[in-house]
Amino acid sequence: MTASPSAPLTARSCAPLTDDDWWRAAVVYQVYVRSFADSDGDGIGDLPGLRDRLPYLRDLGVDALWLTPFYTSPMIDGGYDVADYRDVDPSFGTLADFDHMIAEAHALGLRIIVDLVPNHTSSAHPWFTAALAAAPGSAERARYLFAEGRGEHGELPPNDWESIFGGPAWTRVADGQWYLHLFDPAQPDLNWRHPEVRAEFEDILRFWLDRGVDGFRIDVAHGMIKAEGLPDVGFSTMTTGRRQSELLGKGRLPYFDQDEVHEIYRAWRPILDSYPGGRMAVAEAWAETPQRLARYIGPDELHQAFSFDFLDATWSADSFRKVIDTALAEATIVGAPTTWVLSNHDKQRHVTRYGDGEIGLRRARAASLLMLALPGCAYLYQGEELGLPEVLDLPDELRQDPSFRRTGESRDGCRVPIPFSGELAPYGFGPAGSELSWLPAPATWRVLSVAAQTGVPGSTLELYRTALRIRREHPALAADGGAVTWLETGPGVLAFRRAADDTELTCVVNLSGAPVTVDGYGQPIAASAPLTEQSPGHLLPIDAAAWFDRRPAG
Repeated sequence: MTASPSAPLTARSCAPLTDDDWWRAAVVYQVYVRSFADSDGDGIGDLPGLRDRLPYLRDLGVDALWLTPFYTSPMIDGGYDVADYRDVDPSFGTLADFDHMIAEAHALGLRIIVDLVPNHTSSAHPWFTAALAAAPGSAERARYLFAEGRGEHGELPPNDWESIFGGPAWTRVADGQWYLHLFDPAQPDLNWRHPEVRAEFEDILRFWLDRGVDGFRIDVAHGMIKAEGLPDVGFSTMTTGRRQSELLGKGRLPYFDQDEVHEIYRAWRPILDSYPGGRMAVAEAWAETPQRLARYIGPDELHQAFSFDFLDATWSADSFRKVIDTALAEATIVGAPTTWVLSNHDKQRHVTRYGDGEIGLRRARAASLLMLALPGCAYLYQGEELGLPEVLDLPDELRQDPSFRRTGESRDGCRVPIPFSGELAPYGFGPAGSELSWLPAPATWRVLSVAAQTGVPGSTLELYRTALRIRREHPALAADGGAVTWLETGPGVLAFRRAADDTELTCVVNLSGAPVTVDGYGQPIAASAPLTEQSPGHLLPIDAAAWFDRRPAG
């Protein structure tokens, strides 16, 4: 297989990385705080535990950390039910612990992004307890979405909307009114047409920006505004057997992606821009078309939106090529970098999605090299650098995901605490001698721990460390590195080149089902599986990826 360039697909040309545009080509590591590191032996990860592990993340080679919610919460939905947006839940530590952690992270060159949950609060939030205590039509209830029911006595929900976690999206209170919760009943939706709600969250932004956070991941960024009049969707699981959530990213829903939501972000952007150092925000947003998703990004709104199409791509060259082409074209239109992601706390780990076992790990390693060679920002989920699979056999009684009780579907399998060291679970998750872990790790994870993989040639951890180092140092992969130029290949093989400063890096991914010969791209500098040197070139195994470097003579 020799290089034969096709027309280059131009990605946005990035300026050299500065303090203000650090996020354009950053590698961000998602920390699921509850499952990362436990400092006090109670079986729950916390901020002091994270602080102790910061050197590991610095040495891994990431640029920033995204922390899942650590705010005061009843933990009905893993902290995404917030009772106090300006304090740390005692299970995770204190505000002082947060301050110490972020100061240490900054000293190590790591930036901190925190999760913001603006669509809903916890039912334990003071606003909602006041709303329940107040009468229908009161100022307290106006902060949320309360409505009268349908039917002769108001005994039916106000409309046919469904919870993302399954079942109706409405719960009736003692006086007969209903309140909206697009997720768990313990997560009542806020009324974002209320000026007090908007002012409150602008103040919450400033609270954390004042404490030094470098950015925000906006949870359910598409959800805060609901269509006027709360119209029916027109179908439901009860009537058709089809869940409304199946339309996420594929069609219109009256409770998601309403035009008015962009007013909120146009008010937030000046707040972010008023702080030094390139404070940023990334949207967890779903929209029916790439064009509507692109509206969340721009100089007057948010900096990034996750590209979930890459996560959802099937294991085929055609699927990845289509997703990458679309994402890079969108990046050019909006003038902002693409964000790539393979796993997160809501999705099955990609080792398991790609086939589990040896084949799944082999493909996951190849996908990581593909992702890290692309221009833009990459988000890693904790443990993917260890090659962790989904834990599929958790006992039902230990699962804590609220959607499990409603649908039988659970996200707990990707939230099991990651292994650091030792022969027995929980593998160094807590302090020496601690045996507690809020979810149990399988015995097979002993050989996947950080300690077991550190310094081992060919391990997944060392593959990530190598790839992240090259990504940081290689001119072609830097923030101002070259556009993606696709190269002609055989069926089932992807190859593209990026170039800058007279250097070239070519990424080749073999999804064809048979080994392929790779020649003409320079010297291999990273590979997800061993290459066989031959004449000409190298033999790339199936389900494998490699990076090749070419530089001028001398």
